[in-house]
Amino acid sequence: MSLTIHGLGTALPPHRIAQGDAAAIAAEVALPNQVPSASQRRLLATLHRRSGVATRHSVLLEPTGTESCHQQSFFGATSPGTAERMRRYAQEAPTLALRAVLAALDQAQLPPERITHLITVSCTGFQAPGVDLSLMTALKLPADVARTHVGFMGCHGALNGLRVAAGFTGADPEACVLLCAVELCSLHLQYGWEAERIVANSLFADGAAALVACGKEPEAESPSAPRLRRLIASGSLLVPDSTEAMSWAIEDHGFAMGLSPRVPDLIAEHLRPWLTGWLAVHQLTLAAIGSWAVHPGGPRILSAVTEALGLDPLLIEPSRSVLRDCGNMSSPTLLFILERLRRSGARGPCLAMAFGPGLCVEVALLA
Repeated sequence: MSLTIHGLGTALPPHRIAQGDAAAIAAEVALPNQVPSASQRRLLATLHRRSGVATRHSVLLEPTGTESCHQQSFFGATSPGTAERMRRYAQEAPTLALRAVLAALDQAQLPPERITHLITVSCTGFQAPGVDLSLMTALKLPADVARTHVGFMGCHGALNGLRVAAGFTGADPEACVLLCAVELCSLHLQYGWEAERIVANSLFADGAAALVACGKEPEAESPSAPRLRRLIASGSLLVPDSTEAMSWAIEDHGFAMGLSPRVPDLIAEHLRPWLTGWLAVHQLTLAAIGSWAVHPGGPRILSAVTEALGLDPLLIEPSRSVLRDCGNMSSPTLLFILERLRRSGARGPCLAMAFGPGLCVEVALLA
């Protein structure tokens, strides 16, 4: 594969909420028009505490005069319909995406007119014209930039986008690809006392990440340039008999996430045999991987990966820290982890991994 990452940028909404305060909001939507009992409030607080999340960001949050922020108007006694949620996506997603893109271009030290391909990734909102055309307008990209949208792929969407980018740069070494993943998961907070939805409500958050990738190495490489720049290979696995384990469906009141408690067991059973075989094709072993960027679908998923692969828990700490600080932002999350690894000078090769509806496993190998 001929792809080199020249720049990577991330962006979060300006306001955040502590997980304890989020549990209070969860009580309001889990039992709308009811007064939760003390035991129900304790259960919600426990689930939020065990989520591995300390703080999350959302485009729906407004300052309250303290360090904490609360949703003020979007979620009330009645669940907003999907159309209303999509109107908010159209209003907020382009601005957040642009912030991530500008950060990536700044790190790459490349002008927008150098971009030949634009890839957008999102599973939390759809509109046409969409985020892609908003970015073209804001950046004044050339009118002949080739646009591709990777939609509804879930948490591994950035890896799907990276594979598409590698196809472009592999076909044309002069290509320069801008990839942007933006998700507003908090728009899809689900009402009702259902275990899977309560767990999803405790994990998901908003964020955007972007990268600039070209078919060629930079002409003047800086000695301080981040590591983990070159994409070596990518792979994919559809886990057998797992189609009900993870789902993402458009419903009348937003997009509903289904997350079965079977997911960690499926990972434990199928991940190691497949991944060791895939690495062997590239003359590598699990022990040869220098750093890991594992998507933090939740603390149990991270534990399942750690145990299945026999990894030192310290290798998964970057994933846990992003989950703790930002929550699960779906597709941008993996790029947040990769950005932290690059900043810390983590050694390669790096194995990036994420899970999505199917149950599917997507991986990418970077050096």
